Amino acid sequence: MTVQLNHTIVAAHDRHASARFLADLLGLEVRPPYGPFVPVEVPNGVTLDYMETPGAITPQHYAFLVSEDEFDQIFARIRQAGLTYWADPFHTRPGEINHNDGGRGAYFDDPNGHRLEILTRPYGSGS
Repeated sequence: MTVQLNHTIVAAHDRHASARFLADLLGLEVRPPYGPFVPVEVPNGVTLDYMETPGAITPQHYAFLVSEDEFDQIFARIRQAGLTYWADPFHTRPGEINHNDGGRGAYFDDPNGHRLEILTRPYGSGS
């Protein structure tokens, strides 16, 4: 058996709203709650389990590799929602996307301050 990431816990102030936010933007489904978690499974089998946290949340980074068509669809949803997006993880290039490795990428924040990224080419895959 090869080692694979199966799931990770994502801290949220409202686990249902946060799971819905991600699922709606990425075109995924929110699964029924499982214990304290509200899961969103991505197509490669990894699940993001949203769990409510009462205090301050330390922002984490979650990057999603998507196809060119999926990028267009997700990016349209980001813009339609009026979300601020950036071309870089440091938020110094607002309103831009990047073209790293010959693909496209964009960063945006979720309601808890987590840094989300969509990209069409894995880092280091360009010429």
